[in-house]
Amino acid sequence: MKRPAPRQPLRFSTQTLLLQLGVVLLVVLLSGAVHAWLTYERLGREAESQALTLARTVASDPTVRREVQAISREAGTPPASVLLTGPLMAAAEGARTRTGALFVVITDETGLRLAHPDADRLGEKVSTDPSEALSGKEVTTRNTGTLGPSAGAKVPVFGPDSDTVVGEVSVGYSTESVVQSLARDITPIALTAAGSLLAGILASFLLRRRLQRLTLGLEPEEISTLVHDQVAVLQGVDDGVIGVAADGRISVFNAAAQRLLDQPDLAGTPWEQAPVPEQLKALTRPDAAEADAVEVISGARVLVASARKALHRQEDLGWVVMLRDRTELQHLTRQLDAVGTMSTALRAQRHEFANQLHTIAGFMSIGQHQQARDYLARLAATGPLKFPVDQAELLQDPYLQAFVGAKGVEADERGVTLRIGPETLVRGQVTEPQDVTTVLGNLIDNAVNAAVAGSASDRWVEVELLDEPGPDGGTLHIVVADSGDGLAPETATAGAEAVFAEGFTTAARPARAGGGQGLGLALARQLARRRGGDVSVLDPGSPGGPGAVFMATLPRTTADLPGRDKPIGKDSFIGKDRDG
Repeated sequence: MKRPAPRQPLRFSTQTLLLQLGVVLLVVLLSGAVHAWLTYERLGREAESQALTLARTVASDPTVRREVQAISREAGTPPASVLLTGPLMAAAEGARTRTGALFVVITDETGLRLAHPDADRLGEKVSTDPSEALSGKEVTTRNTGTLGPSAGAKVPVFGPDSDTVVGEVSVGYSTESVVQSLARDITPIALTAAGSLLAGILASFLLRRRLQRLTLGLEPEEISTLVHDQVAVLQGVDDGVIGVAADGRISVFNAAAQRLLDQPDLAGTPWEQAPVPEQLKALTRPDAAEADAVEVISGARVLVASARKALHRQEDLGWVVMLRDRTELQHLTRQLDAVGTMSTALRAQRHEFANQLHTIAGFMSIGQHQQARDYLARLAATGPLKFPVDQAELLQDPYLQAFVGAKGVEADERGVTLRIGPETLVRGQVTEPQDVTTVLGNLIDNAVNAAVAGSASDRWVEVELLDEPGPDGGTLHIVVADSGDGLAPETATAGAEAVFAEGFTTAARPARAGGGQGLGLALARQLARRRGGDVSVLDPGSPGGPGAVFMATLPRTTADLPGRDKPIGKDSFIGKDRDG
């Protein structure tokens, strides 16, 4: 037998709606009942007051006082037929008829009826206790007598010439008439209650819709799970996450984003006013393409940023900006480029070295021993490996020799001569090859690009390096010049600092998002400044050449070698012989 499907529990918003409707209905019913009860009590008190007034009026009538006293002095009570036609009956019935009372009853001092709407009850004992009125007190009552439930009053009747109580007058108004009056007054109460109930129902539905909109239709358990997941994910990943709500305020700024952007928690800050790079804000603007990622420099970090629109059931929730740290990858890329460049150069030099060995072997095989010795002497003078770098012998540091030599091979393949400035002197040893690679490699690559794009027929790049000792490590000074056409006119107009803006490139192709172009100079300057140095433009150059001159200062990148005792000045940098 097929088991019945489990009953699905009501949604939280539905439960909330039903609870609100129940509360509203209960409040309206209680309010209506209390109001009806208060109205009933008010009508009852009004009936008692009216009965008391009528009883006083009848009890103070001289005829009634005289007749009641006369009957009270007799030995017995007159028969019912006499009472029915007597003046007391006429006075009581006349008052009852005029006022619409249920009854007007007159008794003697013992409580026997002398006047009553029901003739059969004349001469009988009253059904309710008359003792308080016969003792001289006025009382109001609500009880049930022979004529039904009533609200009334009892008033003593005094003799016409004394303060002696000779009887009492009892007046009552039917409770049913009070209920009828209440029925007339209850209509506005019912209408008010119905209106309140409808207003409460409408407010409950509106509140339910707002609750669903605010919670995106999620149940409390789902919201709790999402909160736990959000904390676990946002705080457990190394990627920066920035949430921008639909109203333009930052809703999420996780710890990784704070670390990568070097900012405190910016949650609640308007996105357009947040102290973050402008490229990040541009990603969330209407004209931005969601698929594009951009590289952003923040401090000494290279970040890759992308943005995605956040939607939930077609509802726009804002943007999510993702930040990934590519600083180490950039450094590794630079190192790999340097290694690849040197590897290519070494392969070329190995081929050249093999040719040299074949030449020597040829001399030996034909007996030209003197020519072989002369050839070996020339090789020893220039070194076993010859890079296409003019005056490469000025570089004493093996790392700089290898790196600049490898760059010379690349430049030579593009028709550019790389040469070392005559004032170059590096007597220390490079201790931070990674930073030196990044800065020197960027400057040389940009210079080679500028030389290739320049109009001069003699294409060259000149590098001059000096190191200066310091208590915490030597400072490496780098100056790079080229034969290009200098900075573009629009760049020169905007100022030399424009070349250090993210996106600036000397490459023939424009910088593309995420491609690593347009970041070299900005990254080099950020890296140098992090070390306490700088990268700047010494000379913007001129059309037709020579080109721009860049200078970099890298503190704490070299170590002194034994025997060094004289500081090196900086007044011999390139500028004397830039025309080649």
